[in-house]
Formats: sequence, structure tokens, C-alpha cells
Amino acid sequence: MANFTRGLGIDLGTTNTVIVENGQVLLHEPTAVSVLIDEWKMIEVGQAAKDMTGRVPDSIEVFYPIQNGVIAEYEITENFLKYQIHKLVGSMLLFRPNLMLTVPYGITSVERRAVHEAGLGAGGREVALIEAPLAAALGIDLPIAPPSGNMLICLGGGTNQVAVLAMNSIIAAEIDRGGGNKIDQDIVDHVRKTYGVILSHFSAEVVKMRVGAAVEGIEDSEMEVQGQDQVTGLPRSITLRTQDIVDAVQEGLQLITKLVRRTLEKTPPELISDIMDRGVALCGGGTQLRGIERYLTKELGIPAYLVDNPTTCAAEGAARALGMMDELRRSLPTT
Repeated sequence: MANFTRGLGIDLGTTNTVIVENGQVLLHEPTAVSVLIDEWKMIEVGQAAKDMTGRVPDSIEVFYPIQNGVIAEYEITENFLKYQIHKLVGSMLLFRPNLMLTVPYGITSVERRAVHEAGLGAGGREVALIEAPLAAALGIDLPIAPPSGNMLICLGGGTNQVAVLAMNSIIAAEIDRGGGNKIDQDIVDHVRKTYGVILSHFSAEVVKMRVGAAVEGIEDSEMEVQGQDQVTGLPRSITLRTQDIVDAVQEGLQLITKLVRRTLEKTPPELISDIMDRGVALCGGGTQLRGIERYLTKELGIPAYLVDNPTTCAAEGAARALGMMDELRRSLPTT
């Protein structure tokens, strides 16, 4: 792979797709495509498509082709990738790029093969896969080459993944296919039960990011949101405060702590002391929930810290992995 000039690291996420080349983030956009159904024609891609969600006639549908970290709509995923890669690289008739695509830990061989084939169909010359926790660890420069333990928690839109890494490999890991989307649903459910108002998932996501928090004691703020009255069906606005979101997200956060504990139970004792000394790195879009590191530090009894590049580290690590094929080959999933 190192013989070719262009190499792209791609984090193909449920919520967002990030593409990196040589340490530079070239693309960071929602994994969304709007389609004219009758003609099966792609209309908009990325942020423009996401902005159409809930605002289009029946003749147009907005697809989020990655669900819970894996491909749910193969053709749309391939076309999405092809569009984004062509936009960045230009004509691929002569110089097709090499691709390193992230996949969630522990998915099936069929799910991995779908990602690999989508990469080839999108114009990749050679396509390799790397599990997201390993890619993220490379992207934040965790010292995973020596035989000492490092723990990473990846809080994505469609999955939560916890991994212990050493010797450039994943030693123990767990995955929950829910991620930030489940927490958004918890907010929707909480607002409906508490206030009798139905929010869209988009509104729940915005509220979570703007005024939400994982723990009490964070600076309180509020936001007015528009929803639909559960009884009358008419539009209704309500003001949500930080405490509303704290209450709503507790169940989802408890699932994350259980995931970490299950991973630690499978971790060799020799590596546990390393993790206690170094702490737990937090990455992914879910880390934008204020106070998440405080919550996990308290619940786990292990220092948890936010990384500097939480939403791009997996793609950065995937791009870096293109130049480390000899060191990583035994750790990369087969297709």
C-alpha cells in the first residue's frame, strides 16, 4: 500500500463520516443521503441531506445508511462514499486511492465484507479495514506498541465500544450497539413522559449538546425547543434545563459503565495496574456531553480524560495505519 501516493483513512460512522489524509482532516460530514424515490436519484449528501430530515415531501427520503455502526443500505453507502471520495480526489480513472476504513469491534464477517466491498465499489484501489478502537488509539497517540495496558472508550452515534490495547492489538473489548442515538431516544422519552411533548431526534440531539450534562453540578443552562403536544397534536414550545438532560441520560450512562466493567473482567490482571496509572481515554462524539469524564471517573474509580481530537481520532488513526501495515497486519480484521 505504501507504494501509492494517495491514501485515505475513513471513519464511516453512523452519525458522521470523517476522511483524513496525511494527518489532515479533509471531510467531516453527516453520513446522510437524500434520495428522490421514484427515480432512485441522489439529491443531496452529507450536511445538506441531514438538514432535509423531516422537511421533505413523500417523494424524497433521507437515508442514514449506517445503522448501529454497520451498513444498513449498501447501495446508498457505496454511492455516498464514491461521491465524497471523488469530491476530494477528483477523477479516479488513473489514480485510485488506497482506503483504510474503520469498522466496529466484533462485527460479523458478512458485515465486514460489506464495508470492504463498498470501499472497492466507491473507487478504492486497495481497501483494508481496521477496528475503530485500534484506529482511535493510533489517532490519539496512545502508547499501544509495548506490552502494557491502555484503555479506550469510544462513544459513537451508533455504538459504544470499550477496549484494552497492548502490543498494537485489542486484548479485550466490548461493544453496545446503541451509542449516542439511544441517549437521544432516552431524551425524547423523558420529555414525552415529563412534559407531554414529542421531540424529534434532531431536537433531542441539539438539546443534549447545548445544555446537556452527565452529572449535576455543571453550569446550569436552558433552551427553548419546539415539539408536538402529545394530546392535541399541535405545536408546543417548552424550556428544557440542564437537569432535565441529566435525568434523561442516566440509564444510557449506566450501560456504558457496565460495558467498561465487563471489559475489565476479561482483562489480564497485569494490565489492570497500567490502566489505573494511565487512566481511560474518552473519544467519539458522545464525549461532547458535558461532565462525561467526571461521571465515568466517579463510577469506575479510574481516572477518565477527554482526548484533544475526539471526533476525528479514528479517521486519523486509520490514515496513520496505512503506513504501518507490517506492524498491524496481524491485528487487522480479514474480509
